[in-house]
Amino acid sequence: MKFEIKKPTWKQVRKFIYYILMVLAGNAIAAAASTLFIIPNGFVMGGTTGLGIFVRNLVDEQNEWLVSFTVYGVNIGLFLIGAFFLGKKFAFATLAGTLLYPSFVSLFTYINELYVAAHGQPIAADDPWLAIICGSFMFGIGIGCAVRVGASTGGTDIPPLILHKFFNIPVALSLWVLDLTIVLIQMVAVPLDTVLYGFVITLLSSVFLDLVSPIGQRKRQVQIVSSKWKEIRTMILNDMHRGITLLHARTGFLQEERYVIMTVVSNRELVRLRNSVQAIDPEAFFTVCVVSEVRGRGFSSEKIWLPLSEERDVSDFPVNAGSNLPVKLDAQVIEPASQNLEEVKDPETSSKS
Repeated sequence: MKFEIKKPTWKQVRKFIYYILMVLAGNAIAAAASTLFIIPNGFVMGGTTGLGIFVRNLVDEQNEWLVSFTVYGVNIGLFLIGAFFLGKKFAFATLAGTLLYPSFVSLFTYINELYVAAHGQPIAADDPWLAIICGSFMFGIGIGCAVRVGASTGGTDIPPLILHKFFNIPVALSLWVLDLTIVLIQMVAVPLDTVLYGFVITLLSSVFLDLVSPIGQRKRQVQIVSSKWKEIRTMILNDMHRGITLLHARTGFLQEERYVIMTVVSNRELVRLRNSVQAIDPEAFFTVCVVSEVRGRGFSSEKIWLPLSEERDVSDFPVNAGSNLPVKLDAQVIEPASQNLEEVKDPETSSKS
């Protein structure tokens, strides 16, 4: 039996190269920020780097290599926990960040030692606010580069993902709480004003991260126009477990009747949705809008799953009552029972696209 290996297209090669470069650049920039600006100037921060700073301050304040060793240990430990609870797919997605970030921390720790040996003090040692702003800016941009292409930086990203999977706790909320807790516990080893600086660094980093790959309570409303709307609809419902709304529309030039898929996803899910839609239909028309607030099933209230064992037609869904229930469907896509798409001819009820 012969197996043929398909030769990747140039577009796929460029996409892969872009992914690798963004992951490398993101981890390198974030590591440079923490080891050149934040750690040498005596500040604290959240994440695994914050845990490394905490261990260094308790054991030996002069040994900056303790930060790198701690980040390695914590990252690998959390990676194994994440692989157990979140599966192999997660493990492959986070492996690069788990190893790259602490490796770059070690590299820039050595570079910082060379700089201090040559100049007698760390970068921006005479201006703490310059160090805070530069460090926060670089750290936020670095993490944002990795998140933008759907990569995980590992580390303290993992516990929030586990909590979200099993308890439906928002990732952004638990990540904030975890980072602020790590900053707060460092009061044991550093003065209060240093901890307050740590809160400022955490806040500024999230602001700069928002410039590259927004996080937080804001969501993304996505509208998709595609001839393969059935496959995209099934993917969103079954794989992403997000609710959708089908809008009747008419194309402006060809006057063809189409379904427009509208859904709301988190910022982390946006990259996955975009890649999945492109894999199904590279010609799909895909628009994204920022939504400042989302309330309802799957966001501010608990999801309700319809039983898989029952075959439910679309006409059974309580759409007339205004409900929007995310549904796990089987692989078979059910046509709307009320009317076929081809029967929608009234321009008064059709959206213009």
